[in-house]
Amino acid sequence: MSALPPSGLAPRALADVVVDAASDKKAEDILVLNVSEVTTIADLFVICSGRGERQVQAIADGIVEKAKAAGRQPLGVEGYDAGRWVLIDLGDVIVHAFVPEEREKYRLERLWGDAPVVLRIA
Repeated sequence: MSALPPSGLAPRALADVVVDAASDKKAEDILVLNVSEVTTIADLFVICSGRGERQVQAIADGIVEKAKAAGRQPLGVEGYDAGRWVLIDLGDVIVHAFVPEEREKYRLERLWGDAPVVLRIA
């Protein structure tokens, strides 16, 4: 795992902030993968679904808000306007919020299948 980032939050603690924020917005099928051994781009991926574009945007808004409150400014947010797959780069944690049909299409869980599951909330 990486050294503590400037916000002082370890990757797992930041992932917990993300999971709490996503849960608050009624995200479904939340999955946290430890990708630290299979890629250098992040330590953890958080993958979740919303029932539609507006809910995915609300999930993203909630995650960004709680991450900022925890001292972590997102490095980037992609796909927000369409709301079908929003990627939030929090440095050592990357969040993927999908509508169900996009999640099924891209199947990140399978693509990163070698990464251990840290947490799953169905």
